[in-house]
Parts: sequence; structure tokens; C-alpha cells
Amino acid sequence: MKLKNQGLYLSEFEHDNCGAGFICSLNGKKTNTIISQALNILTCLEHRGAVSSDGRTGDGAGILIEIPHNFFVKQCDFSIPDSNEYAVGMVFLPNKVNQSNHCIKIFEDEIRKQDLEILGWRDVPVNSKVVGTIASNTKPQIKQVFIKSNSSSLSDKDFNLRLFIARKISENLIYSSELNQKEYFYFSSLSLRTIIYKGLLIPEDIERFYTDLKNPNLVTKLALVHQRFSTNTFPTWDLAQPFRYMCHNGEINTLKGNISRMKTREELFKSAGISKEDMSKILPIIIPGKSDSASMDMVLELLLMTGRSLPEVMMMMVPEAWEKHNSMTDEKKAFYKYNSCIMEPWDGPASIPFTDGKYIGALLDRNGLRPSRYTVTKDGYVVMSSETGVVDLDPENILSHGRLEPGKMFLVDMDEGRIINDTEIKDNIVTQEAL
Repeated sequence: MKLKNQGLYLSEFEHDNCGAGFICSLNGKKTNTIISQALNILTCLEHRGAVSSDGRTGDGAGILIEIPHNFFVKQCDFSIPDSNEYAVGMVFLPNKVNQSNHCIKIFEDEIRKQDLEILGWRDVPVNSKVVGTIASNTKPQIKQVFIKSNSSSLSDKDFNLRLFIARKISENLIYSSELNQKEYFYFSSLSLRTIIYKGLLIPEDIERFYTDLKNPNLVTKLALVHQRFSTNTFPTWDLAQPFRYMCHNGEINTLKGNISRMKTREELFKSAGISKEDMSKILPIIIPGKSDSASMDMVLELLLMTGRSLPEVMMMMVPEAWEKHNSMTDEKKAFYKYNSCIMEPWDGPASIPFTDGKYIGALLDRNGLRPSRYTVTKDGYVVMSSETGVVDLDPENILSHGRLEPGKMFLVDMDEGRIINDTEIKDNIVTQEAL
């Protein structure tokens, strides 16, 4: 919901800082401690958000973790395949039973059309008593849906693409309907690797509300958190962050142009993996009325569906200051010049943590006006946040400290269990064969 413009006031000029951070294990060690430490990061960043007049409704906070396979095997009353062979969606639904069932039916129909199978639905256990009065007035039903492919030969890329198509078509059908609670329908996440617990909550209430997070059997090797300070949109459950692949600390000053150009280029869209009929049904890519960060995540998701890696997409959307950079290699300049014809910069002072479960990292835009610092420990953990001191660390255990620099990327490859420096990751991307 957009803030009302009146007199000389324009909501698009609202600016402020959010709080964001992540923690991960380079050794691939999955623990519930990572979740509690990530939530501690979130609590330490509470001053970067806001609280409504009821004292309990925040501007939005959340945590992104790996899909906890062993936990779900024990919790679900239906069978699920081996790890990484199914997807999990975290979905908000209308409170009215008939409207909720209608949304579920539309989504299940679209899933079947993509030759995918619904394994079952799980009601997410929540403690509604901790929710503020204002937030409770719009609190949705919250469920998890488990989906598998009917084809054993389907690649992860194609699986994710089919999930994307089914979800986008469902969104457009529901948002264009006459349901009075249609805006309650929202997928926080729908992925083979990650899942998001978020809401219109203050940081300390995330684990109180989502009781799953307190369960010692819920483990992960990475966690990304965000505390929102709502500016150009009112706080809502769906606009809490993280979004599906990123969270955002800053603002996007080029938003009007970004949205206009995306809408213009939609007429030219075509894909070998998406039929012409489905292509028309998934548009528009950017759902009207959402926040600048949500809009950016929708475009990021679209570019990922083309087969590009997450680091490459981040380079396309948030490029370095390259045009007059005398010491930059010709290959890198050529990359930025070529991709500037495909995607204009989503520009503005911002620090952007991101993950797809394979990579986790952060990027500081070329303006360099948002602080982000990281610490690497000797026992193999990486902590990154808007501020230092968000996790208590033994000084003897600290291997190195660092900070994000303008236009630079900090990246961890979770499959390889190592930090990839900015030069290496970008050199690999700019020298690979073009799509």
C-alpha cells in the first residue's frame, strides 16, 4: 500500500536505513545455533526498524535458512523424497476459508499443468499471542506446501522455472480476481534450497511467533536476516524481508525508470523454457504497488530463471562505476557495457545481502554509502552485518575482519566452502561464454 501523496509530500522521496546480516558455516556444519545467532543479529539491529503504536507491531522482520530436510521428515504427516529432490513453499493465505481454498485450488491446478505434484500441505505452527494488535488485524493463514517433479530427469534449473511459472500465473489470476482478501496471497519463498520465516513482527518475536525456529532439530548451515524500516510503502506481512533471493538496506533512486523499462521490454520476452501462452500469463513481472526492494527481487528472480548465476545477476543489476574506470580490464568493461543494453542499474545507496542457498554474499553499490562489515572466524564461520558487534566472538577465534567496498562483492560458495574474492568471481563471470 503506497503512502498517500498530498501537498508537497511525495512518498517516493522517503529514505532510511534497514538492518541486515547473515551467518554461515564454511565447513557446511548444520546447527540450530546458526539460527539463534542469526536471530541475535536481528535483535541487535532492532534500532534500525520501527514499532507501531501498539508496541508490538514492527515494520517487518524475517530469516531465510536452508530447507531443513530431516526436520520436515519428522514433522510432515506425508512422505517426502530425499533432500534436494523436492521444493518447499512458505505461503500466506486469506483467513476466510472459502477464499483460502480457492487460492490453494488455483495454485494446485497450475502446479499440475507444469507436470509437478503436490505432496502435501503443512500448517505452520505459530503463537499468535505475541503478534501486535495492528499486525494481527491483517495476519494471514500461513502454510507450507511440498512439491516434487513427476520426471526424474528434470534439472534443478527447469524445476525452479516450472515453480516460477506456476506461482506467477497463480498470483496474476488471484490478484485480478474479486476476492476481498486477495492481497493476503503471497509466497514468501518457493525453492529447492531455501525457506523464509518472516512477518509483521519485531525481531525478538520472530522465534516466539514461528515456534519451528526454537526446535533443536531445525538446523541450517546459513541464515540471512533483515529488519525493515518501512518508507515508501506501509508495513505489510508480505513486504517484510528477506525476499526470495535478497534483502535490501538502502533505497532505489531509479525505481520509476526501472519499472517503466521492465514493463516496456515485456513485449519482447521469449524463452525456450516458457511457452508463448505461459509467457503472456506470467506478466507483469513487477507486481504493482509493492516496495522498491520487492520490485528489485522480482526482476532478480526473472534473470535467474534464464540460467544466469546469482553473482552474475547482481553484477548486471548493481554494476560498478565502470565507464571511466581507467584500471578496469577491457573484459569487465565489455561485460558491463553489453549488459547495460539488457538491464539498467537499480541505483541508489544500498547494501544488498543475497543468497540462493548455493551462494551467500553481499554487494555494496557504487555510491558506497551503506556500512557493511564482515568477520571470518578460525573455526570456519562468516558473519556479515550492517554493524559490528552483532554476535559475540572470542577475539582469539577471529581470523580476519573486512568491509564491503563501493561496487565490490563479498561472496561465499557454500558448495565449495570458501570465500571467493571480488576479482576472482567477476573475472570468471566476464570471461565465460555469453548466454
